Amino acid sequence: MRLYIKLSQNTEIIPYNYQHLLTGVIHKWIGKKNEEHGKRSLYSFSWLQNTSSTKDGINLNRDAYFFVSAYDIDLIKSITKGILESSDTFCGARVIDVQIKDAPLFSNEERFILNSPVLIRKRDGEKTKHVTYQDEDFEMLLTENMKEKLRLAGLTPDGLSIELDKNYAFPQTKLIDYKGIKNKTSLAPVIIKGSPEQITFAWHVGIGNSTGIGFGALK
Repeated sequence: MRLYIKLSQNTEIIPYNYQHLLTGVIHKWIGKKNEEHGKRSLYSFSWLQNTSSTKDGINLNRDAYFFVSAYDIDLIKSITKGILESSDTFCGARVIDVQIKDAPLFSNEERFILNSPVLIRKRDGEKTKHVTYQDEDFEMLLTENMKEKLRLAGLTPDGLSIELDKNYAFPQTKLIDYKGIKNKTSLAPVIIKGSPEQITFAWHVGIGNSTGIGFGALK
């Protein structure tokens, strides 16, 4: 299930590195009984859509929104309840409309555009390395990450694969600062193959690491 959350225009300029502010708002809406901290996230959310850039930050247009998706319907209900109790977000913007939508009907192969960059990490000795589309193990790690999430949800991982869309001409890397931590991410469409149930699950939870702080959301 997915919430499309329409926002009013902001009264203060929104910093470019606003991702932690959006994360904080979502956790506020989840509420005091938040059991999502420290867990592998089975939900995802997009970055702000329909914005205008200035030299100091961004402003929300009249049709600005973002979305939150979750495999667990109860989590969506908790967020909806939280929005009704407190519609304020940050920088003077507030929620002015919420639409709830079920997942589309997917086939066994779907192409997805990213609504936020994908982050994938792996251990490299004592260090953690950020892997991008330029690395040969990018697709394998994306696939294994999703299979772990499927297992966590009690779903079979068999037959699932995630690939880059090799026909896309403009893949890119993007360095994202999250509360002082630099994250090397990728932006490029992906093709997910598997059962409709597996693909629906991926559409809800996002791909890669740290979907719970705004990475890897699928349009």
